[in-house]
Amino acid sequence: MIKDFDKWNKSKKEIDLNNNYLPLYHERQIRWCRLGINIGSEQDGTGYEFSRPVIILKGFSRQACLIAPLTTSTKKHRYLIPLGIVGSKNAQLIISQIRLIDTKRLDQHIKTIDKTAFNKIIKTIRDMF
Repeated sequence: MIKDFDKWNKSKKEIDLNNNYLPLYHERQIRWCRLGINIGSEQDGTGYEFSRPVIILKGFSRQACLIAPLTTSTKKHRYLIPLGIVGSKNAQLIISQIRLIDTKRLDQHIKTIDKTAFNKIIKTIRDMF
């Protein structure tokens, strides 16, 4: 499958130009995020807006936060953490794909996970190192 980098580049320019959009967000939220089209095995967004659900791991400022994308893949892997149902699908967190994003990429809030589940995620991430 050939990736349409040109279409994503056009969307990315529009996202970057929207200086009026600074969403309020919080750690533990699962939100749609315009991740775009990326290189190789980096996690891509899908659909018209090149989006996928992500969890916000750490907020650094109004403009930047640390996220990890979600997948509906059912395979077992030490870098995939089961989250249960998100939206209407069974989801897993991909901790090997943690990255910093500009909050302009964030979109709709899906849900907020409870503190106990979030603390388990953070512990698993720390153990990764």
